[in-house]
This record gives sequence, C-alpha cells and structure tokens, in this order.
Amino acid sequence: MRSAIRAAVERAWWQPQLTALAAILLPLSWVYRGLWYARKLAFKLGLQQVDRAPVPVVVVGNLIVGGAGKTPTVMALVEALRRDGWTPGVVSRGHGSSATAPLRVTNDTTAAQCGDEPLLIRRRTGVPVWTGRRRAEAARKLCQQSPEVDIVISDDGLQHLALERDTQVIVFDGRGIGNGHLLPAGPLREPMDIRPPPRSAVIYNAAAPSAPWAGHLARRRLSGALPLQDWWAGAAPSPQVLAALRGHTVLAAAGLAEPERFFTMLESIGLDIKRLPLPDHASFDPRPWPPATPRVIVTEKDAVKLRPDAPDAGSILVVTLDFELPEEALESLRAWLAPLKKAPISS
Repeated sequence: MRSAIRAAVERAWWQPQLTALAAILLPLSWVYRGLWYARKLAFKLGLQQVDRAPVPVVVVGNLIVGGAGKTPTVMALVEALRRDGWTPGVVSRGHGSSATAPLRVTNDTTAAQCGDEPLLIRRRTGVPVWTGRRRAEAARKLCQQSPEVDIVISDDGLQHLALERDTQVIVFDGRGIGNGHLLPAGPLREPMDIRPPPRSAVIYNAAAPSAPWAGHLARRRLSGALPLQDWWAGAAPSPQVLAALRGHTVLAAAGLAEPERFFTMLESIGLDIKRLPLPDHASFDPRPWPPATPRVIVTEKDAVKLRPDAPDAGSILVVTLDFELPEEALESLRAWLAPLKKAPISS
C-alpha cells in the first residue's frame, strides 16, 4: 500500500497541471516552504553554523527529488578542473551508506558502505572521495588526508547549507521541475526563484532546456560496453562490444531516477531491449531479473553493486556514458574560481 501511494504521488509530480492528489498535498507544501525559509534564515543569522572548508568548494546539485545527472556532471567537472590545473577531491552524503562517521572511499570500499554514486566517482576518476552526513567534516578529513587537493566538489549538496560554497552547478534533466510545486505536492526540494542564485551555472542534461532558468546543454552519448569483470579491472569500454548486441534481444536493467532515459539511448543506437526499470539506488541482491538470463546490460551506477566474482558475472555487460559539460558553463566557473586559485609555491 505504501509503495502504491508513493508511486501515485510521484506520477502526480510530473503532470504539467496540478492533479487532485497534488492539490490535497498543497497545505503540506506550504508548511515545507515555511520550514525551508526558516532554516535558511537560521543559517543567515548565525543561529545555525556554516563551516568553511580549507579550500574552495563547488556544489553540484539539483532542485528536484531524485537524480537529474549529478553524478556524470561531477565526474565531468573533475576532469575539467584537472585540465585547468586544479587538484580536485569529492565529498558526498553517500545515499544508502552504512557509515555514520566520515568515510574515505577506496576501490575496495563496497557500495553498501559508502553508497553507489561515491564509489562510481572514485572508480571512474581516481580522485580522493569522502562520504559523511556532515559534508564540512568530510571535507576537512579529505583535505587533511590528501593535502594536494586544492578544490572540493560537493556532490548533491545544493540543499546542504552547512558547508559554505564558492560556486555551484545546478543540473536539470528532461523532466524539468514537474508541476512546479514543493514537496510533497511536487518534486521541488526548495523554492525556485525567478533567476538562479549568484555564481550558479545551470546545465541541462536533456535535449532542450526543461526549466524556466537560462542554461546550457550538456552533451552525452553511449561510449561503449564491456564485461562486468573487465569493468572492475579498469579496462576501457569498446564501441564494438555495444554494436555486437544489435540483432539480439537483451535485458536492460537500470536503477536510476529516470530509467527511461537509459533505455531510449540504447534504442537510439539500434538495440532491441527488454526494459527492467528499477527504483533509484535499487539493490541487486537478489537479482531483479530471472535466473539464467543469458545477457543483461546495466549502467555503471548499478555495476558497482555487482561483484565481478558473482556466479552470473559472465552474463552482465556494463554500458558506459560520455558526458561533456558545455563550454559556456565551464567559462563561467573558471571566472568565478580564478581569484581563489593559489599560486604554486616555488622551491
């Protein structure tokens, strides 16, 4: 019953007009709005502490519940900052993490310990990654243990006001802001003003802008695929492996906020797929597909939850994504961050 109610509420969020169910929830949204502004005022007046990290902080987040492409944005931003001469690290809440204190994520950390997204970021980028409910504490630990880091990216930290930020990247996907209402009548985590906050780069992980704010389109494409064991070993994806799936019906499983986006991309390159949409951060133990399924393709976000020594590992392929940030957004970030970059100490 609880799952059915939740599904009905979420369907109402993404309707362009206010549905009867969403209208019933509007009074709770007004309460949520009041609590949000009260919390924001408490930080502004100093009643709640705002901590400063030892280095500049870039927050990557979104306004809606669930994912909108934050993790690919974080990984692409890591690479962009590296090209500009920065040495980045990443802090994250670590959705689903079993840790209560700040945790350093390594290649041997499990998704159950740190969350699927932090583990993926660590494996794909190799930068220091720490998780923690208190991101400021995680950022301090990161900088203490990795003194070479001169900038921190806070993953999914847009509503986390306790860590001071220098600039932020706000990501939207094709769903935009749904019906435009706050939780629980709509999908918005915070009120949306007429224009973005200062020093905000707005990025659309979509074919076209999907929200009222001006922004720039990210470029994304499927780069290839590889067997699960090879993915864990750090091998490069192959477009040929992905192309070889044409002519075969394959099961595509995706535990994402918007699985349909993954499925559509697979079909756009000519694959015949059987859809298996799953909740965001879904568990893969036990497997959500029938035993002895001959061929399964998954995203990298889900691959971190599938061990390479599992009995069915040989039947699982991992599909990888190339995500390129718009140059216009990077130029804005460079302008905001340039005054904060410390010159190297000469010997």
